[in-house]
This record gives sequence, structure tokens and C-alpha cells, in this order.
Amino acid sequence: MAVCARLCGVGPARGCRRRGAQREQRREGPADSEPDTDAEEERIEGARLGPGEAPAPAPAPLSLLELPPELLVQIFGSLPGTDLPSLARVCSTFRRILRTDTIWRRRCREEYGVCENLRKLEITGVSCRDVYAKRINPRVKSGRFMKILPDYEHMEYRDVYTCLLHRYRHILGLWQPDIGPYGGLLNVVVDGFFIIGWMYLPPHDPHVDDPMRFKPLFRIHLMERKSATVECMYGHKGPHNGHIQIVKKDEFSTKCNQTDHHRMSGGRQEEFRTWLREEWGRTLEDIFHEHMQELILMKFIYTSQYDNCLTYRRIYLPPSNADDLLKPGLFKGTYGSHGLEIVMLSFHGKKAKGTKITGDPNIPAGQQTVEIDLAHPIQLPDIENLRNFNELSRIVLEVQEQVRREQQEEEEGQDEEEGRFRQGDSQQVEQPAQRDDAGAEGTEAAGAAAAQESAPTSQPFVLPVGVISRNEDYPRTCRMCFYGTGLIAGHGFTSPERTPGIFILFDDDRFGFIWLELKSFSLYSRIKVSFQNAEAPSREAFDEMLKNIQSMTT
Repeated sequence: MAVCARLCGVGPARGCRRRGAQREQRREGPADSEPDTDAEEERIEGARLGPGEAPAPAPAPLSLLELPPELLVQIFGSLPGTDLPSLARVCSTFRRILRTDTIWRRRCREEYGVCENLRKLEITGVSCRDVYAKRINPRVKSGRFMKILPDYEHMEYRDVYTCLLHRYRHILGLWQPDIGPYGGLLNVVVDGFFIIGWMYLPPHDPHVDDPMRFKPLFRIHLMERKSATVECMYGHKGPHNGHIQIVKKDEFSTKCNQTDHHRMSGGRQEEFRTWLREEWGRTLEDIFHEHMQELILMKFIYTSQYDNCLTYRRIYLPPSNADDLLKPGLFKGTYGSHGLEIVMLSFHGKKAKGTKITGDPNIPAGQQTVEIDLAHPIQLPDIENLRNFNELSRIVLEVQEQVRREQQEEEEGQDEEEGRFRQGDSQQVEQPAQRDDAGAEGTEAAGAAAAQESAPTSQPFVLPVGVISRNEDYPRTCRMCFYGTGLIAGHGFTSPERTPGIFILFDDDRFGFIWLELKSFSLYSRIKVSFQNAEAPSREAFDEMLKNIQSMTT
């Protein structure tokens, strides 16, 4: 309190302000001006000191302007970067101190994670090929190379913060590109002194447990002071001129201004072979299934026409609760001839939903591919009977019939309640109806919890004979199973319908789904990547996001 009082000009001692005024007068007045304290005050101060005691230290500064500059640098560096421009307008002293690059370096590090040194060229995300990428005279093989990266020796952290990081802060995070039914997953991050958009791709089919692949689509950095440069990274000829436009909140678009850099000398055939090797890790001759060849060729033709001129919409990671069956998040899943796709698993009360982030011509991105009914667990038969598909089908269809009856009874109860309400008995009906609904929901939740507690930690699992799986290396033990439904449709998302299936929880990072009607099995494995700036601000915002990405492909 004493320090704060002195800084505010109040002072804890009686003579504090008087001594301050006399000190100012001594600075401005002649040399023979009266002393800082009178004789009586000196006598009193001397009487307070014992023998051998030193006099009290000089009083603390009366305002922030009297603090040492290095201390002001520490104070200003701890403030949010968005507040510093207002602070610079207070006075010329503050404005001069805020030109200190140490302040802005700290803000870049604490707000955006920039830990690199501007005076060094070892920058994350920049290769030696990017540093010296073009010969000054291409005709001379031994000619000098032209440096195409900025000169960081003459760049300041204030410019990096204000012209790059703060300006493009709204595009950091996870995004889904609008590429028809195929979708995608874009992660925009601060990478060194660049903002880079990385497109995340599933591993090659059917290796669902392999790590994700990623490639850069664009990058933003400062080529000159106070001027950010956007470069398209698509293609195989290095970075070239691009453009980014923030359309509205949670939406932005990219445009390549030099699409000729995407072309290859061998024409479309070479481009297709290169794309196939990157996308599928094989050649067309290695794929014997004719329908799969058609799907692959269709995807190449559809996606390559965009030339990295895309619109992106923000997506959030699903919020989690302590009582969730497993941690929600992003998973890679097998989808037959369509290969591996990215699915977001989220929990909604007694339901769990799997939403496609990447899709295919049958079930496009944004659609809800699976729905798990956590109120209806399924007890698997012994391992011998489990091999019999008809036995497993019988068990699942019985649960389906039970769910249908419960839904019918619930609808009839709602109709009766509405009828009584029209007759004027709403006050007598309303409270019991609420108790019944709450009781039913509590019973279902208690049943699911009891099933989780009574189920063994692990039980043997094997796929029934006749069920097709892209990956034979699936787990042979599981924890729990639940009734669920999967979405199937014809090409072009025609005649969509939900069909019964069974959800199998293997461990904390893997689950599966058996599609009864298709006699097919999908294996899902968690994407183990720490995404930044991807948390939903609220549960309502996440639900709204799910609704928006689904409406894009409906």
C-alpha cells in the first residue's frame, strides 16, 4: 500500500508531499534557495535515529514516469499487446519506451508462442531450399542464388506482432475447406516467424494406426517491414504469390494468383500419378478393384479444379466431460473403397455422434456417419457364437425393436399430454409428466452407468464370419458394446437412411462399428495431435458449428 500511495503522489508520511514540492523548487530555483527541510524537522528526524543508525533511504518515486526505464520495460511487457497502443498515447516517454523490441518479443512469445530469435536464420518451417530458391541468372548453372527470405537483421518484433500475428490472428485454429463432398482438415498455426496453413491427411489406407500426414497450403510472413506477404504452397514449384481474404467471422478464403505453378511438365497424367502416390501411396496398377479406381479418378478430377482457391469455415474440438465413455476428439476411420476418413466423436447426453470432417460421394463431409445409443448396451455372446453373423444380427435387431417401442411409447405419451393440455388439465398434468420424463432419463442414465460398472474390463472379440474389414489387424479384446445406427446412402447422397449396427469400444484410443446391412466393419483410431486455438468458447457454439457444417452438404 505504501508503494502504491507513493506512486499515486499521496505518500504515507506527513512531510512526503512537502519534501517533494521543495525538491522541485530546489531544481528550478537559485542555488541559495532554502534547504529541503527546516531545522525543526531535522531535529525531530535526528532524535528518532539511535546512535550509529543511518538515515532513512530516499523516498520512492511519486509516479510511473520517475521509475527507471528498465523497470517500465518489464511492466509494459507484461501487458496484453492490444493495450500497448493506448498506452503509447499517454505521453512521449511511454511512446519512446514502447519502441523497445524486448517488450514486443515477450508479447510474441507469450501470446503466440514465437520463441525464435530474429537475428538467426534457423527458422521452423523454412528449409535451405526456401532460403536460396532462385538463381539470379537461370541460364548459368554455377550462378549465384537469389535470397528470397526477408532480411531479419533489420526487422523488429513490433512489426512481427502488429503486421503479422495480430493482423491474422482470426485465422488461427482448425478449419474445414469447402471441397464438395470431400471436405478436409486445415490447421493454421504460428510456425517460427510464419503463419502456415497445414492440410492434415489421413495415413495411407488401410494403416489406420499410423500418424497423420500433412502438407502446407499457404504461408504468411513479412518480406518487408510493415508488409505481410501471402504465398501459395500448392504444387511442386515452391512458394508463389497468393491472397487471403477474411470473408466474415469464422470464415476466410484463399486464392492463388499464379496457378501455372501447379502444373507439371508431363501434363495431367504426371499430375495424377504424383497425386495418387501422395494420396494413396501406390500406383493405379496396384489397385485392382475397378470401382475403387473410378472413385480415385473422380476425386482427383473434382479436387484439382479448385487450384487451392478455397473457402474455409471454422471447426471446434468437441468439449469433454468427466463421465464421457472416452475422451472425445478426432479419429481416423476405414470406409471401404473410399479409404481412410476423418471423423469427430462428440457426446450429447445419452447419445454419442460421429461427424465426418472428410467425406466421399456417398456420405459427404459434415454428415453424421454414426450415432451411438449409450442407454442401450449390448452384451456380446461367447467367442464361438460371436463368429456367427446371424446370432449377432439377432441380438442387435432385438435391441432395435426395443428402442423402437420405447420411442413409440414416448411419442404416445407426448400426444396424450398435449391432448390433456388442450382440455385445460395442463396444471395437473405438467408436473407429473416432468417427473416421469426425468425419472425415465435417470433410469436410462443409471442403466448405462450400471452397464459400464458391471461389464468386465475386457472380453474377447472377433469379427463374425462374412463381415468385411479393410484392416485385419484389429484388436482382439474389447471393453463395451452399444447399440447404434450408421448412415448409408447411394452415390450423390441419394436415399440416405440410418441402419442398425453395433459400436465396439476397444480402448481409450480405438473403437469400431459393424454395419449390419453392409456386413462391413470400420475401425477408428484417435488422431494424436495437440491442436491449438481449437477449443469451443461454449457448448452452444460447438452445437451451432455442427449444425452449420451439416447444412453445407444437406
